[in-house]
Amino acid sequence: MADGTYPFDTTHLARIEPHERLVVLARTLQAHSSGSETALKDAAVNWARYGETCLGQALYRHRSVFQNASDAPVWSHLELSYFRHIVPADAIHDLVVRQQPADIQLLRAEILLTTPSAFVMPRAWTGSADRPERQVSLEYIDVRPACLDEYREIMRSYIGPAAARLVAADRIGTFRTMETAAVLYRDPALATDWNQIHLCEVEADGFKGFGQAFDAVLREISPDGGFAAVFAGLDRMRTIPRWTFNDPVAVADAALGQLG
Repeated sequence: MADGTYPFDTTHLARIEPHERLVVLARTLQAHSSGSETALKDAAVNWARYGETCLGQALYRHRSVFQNASDAPVWSHLELSYFRHIVPADAIHDLVVRQQPADIQLLRAEILLTTPSAFVMPRAWTGSADRPERQVSLEYIDVRPACLDEYREIMRSYIGPAAARLVAADRIGTFRTMETAAVLYRDPALATDWNQIHLCEVEADGFKGFGQAFDAVLREISPDGGFAAVFAGLDRMRTIPRWTFNDPVAVADAALGQLG
């Protein structure tokens, strides 16, 4: 992503603040057939079955690895179900407890909370189907427990506001930072672990990470300087076991753009 001038007007953005944190039920899946993906897609667009607290679902298919610190096999899909305040018991039963079809393997199910002030999207969000050059960047991040508060404060105070500038300038589609609150299920064979998932739609061709784009904005808004200064000691705080590019299979989460 090239450097540029980023607008100050972010009034058309939805930003989730501390008192509005969303609850997300995330499922890491291995779909063993095209039919199983179709079933997952059909279920995602039928998200209203989970009642008024549900704000939508999305399903992403793995395309390629951008950065990998693990030799463990990659999974095929990530599914995100968004809820206001609480995940209903019937959703947990349906998506986690109930026996899944034979061709859909549940590898991990977790409850995520949106990171305060670091979950940003356009109010007119309808997905990125009209932007075929963009792919969904999914960072699976493992922050050391002793550094979680420090990491969250950096995301809230600096990275979230910088991301809002980039979303407003349409340099990225959305910027969604989510933290693992509880792991409901984990396949014993799953060798990769994380406690954060960051989602962002980017132009994957020539993508080299977020450092350059964020650096330009942080130099405008941070008294501490650019990306390297804000994230001094980043390697001490976290690792990135896996970072992948993904195709959006079903993006039925437009209601999120009406929040904040």
